[in-house]
Amino acid sequence: MRDAINGYIDEHLDDYIDELSELLKIPTVSAQKRGIPETVEMVKAMLEKRGLTVQIYETAGNPVVVGRGSGKSDKTLMYYNHYDVQPAEPLELWTSPPFEPTIRDGKLYARGAGDDKGEFVSRLAALDAVLAANDGELPCNVIFVVEGEEEIGSPNLAPFVIDNADELACDACIWEFGGVDDKGHPTGYLGLRGALMVELFVKTMSQDAHSGNAHALPNAAWRLVRVLSSLKDEEEHILIEGFYDGIMTPSELDKELFEKLPDTESVVKERYDLKHFLNNLSGEGLKEAVFNPTCNIQGITTGYQAPGGKTVIPADASVKIDFRLVPGQSVDDIEQKLRAHLEKHGFGDVEVVRHGGIAPFKQDADNPFIQLVIDTAEEAFGKEMMIDPLIGGSGPIALFGETLDIPIGFAGVNYPDGKFHAPDENVVIDIFAMGCKHNAYILNRFAEA
Repeated sequence: MRDAINGYIDEHLDDYIDELSELLKIPTVSAQKRGIPETVEMVKAMLEKRGLTVQIYETAGNPVVVGRGSGKSDKTLMYYNHYDVQPAEPLELWTSPPFEPTIRDGKLYARGAGDDKGEFVSRLAALDAVLAANDGELPCNVIFVVEGEEEIGSPNLAPFVIDNADELACDACIWEFGGVDDKGHPTGYLGLRGALMVELFVKTMSQDAHSGNAHALPNAAWRLVRVLSSLKDEEEHILIEGFYDGIMTPSELDKELFEKLPDTESVVKERYDLKHFLNNLSGEGLKEAVFNPTCNIQGITTGYQAPGGKTVIPADASVKIDFRLVPGQSVDDIEQKLRAHLEKHGFGDVEVVRHGGIAPFKQDADNPFIQLVIDTAEEAFGKEMMIDPLIGGSGPIALFGETLDIPIGFAGVNYPDGKFHAPDENVVIDIFAMGCKHNAYILNRFAEA
């Protein structure tokens, strides 16, 4: 069966690259409200091409596309993906235009090549290969859930999942991403951090003023600087009262899994031209630091930004911040503590606008489905799968894992230099093929596991 799957994917690999390229041509940028209707229609058509029954669920934002297929077993495997992508800016840093898919040196370049249109197409390839190897029958039921707001924090996904929990009932889920590490080992994960995204607004006057009056008039930029300095110290410790209450720390099993992960410090330092990591972290301490929640400044807006100088006192200033949360923290609780902190420290006039929130999630390593993902990964990639107990990114994984009470595995096509969210995003075509095979092996054996 494995030979049949491999042969099918190898024979049709160029077709899947072509299919992916057509999807990549659409600038499906949720943050900019671009390309949504046409992408929904294309995703629907791609699922229907595989014989799935497709339903479009309208939300308060972008639609969710759901495809369903019946198999010989009563077990059901879900695939979660998203069809939206990050903005491509700054455009001048792309070697080739972001929405004109280009192959160079065995890699396919385009926005969404890896995150997440490439992952979505890899699951379709797996479905095709398993159907071909099983005389046109699926070994189990499948559900594809493809949403369109992941890149803006999935603000409308929770009502969809909660309201349709019975229809989404399944036995396990393959999450939106996966791939290999710097050493070529396939990687799996037990959890993702959560996130709270907010914007803080400071206003000190009704209009900007001449800086000759800086001895008397309040500067919004300076006030914002003082707000920010109250949130975190120079050792990266977050100063919001109660911020660390109840957080999960690595278990002994987590520490064992961290020890098995390859040392990638030198590779990461070279990639980002770093002399050292924050607080001079290294070794096991660097790996385990992902259990530390964070407070990150995304960007600051205030005052004069054009070339040259302008002697002005800014009347307004704002900052976009994301907090990465670990298991034991909740989005609502951290937002409340942030507001209380600002009030306590004399910044009660600062306006706080919440732009999104995602709960953290972590599962156990000994689930049989996780073991199936691990075993089939070694078959597909030829190397042992490395399991990372927790990763720094976020996604709506808790919505599915906790609401539907299911284990969630990772099987994908990406690699560390795929440049997610950056110019020249890409996927290595050979790794894409292995990721297709990994997904196919899982689907083929899922009913028996």
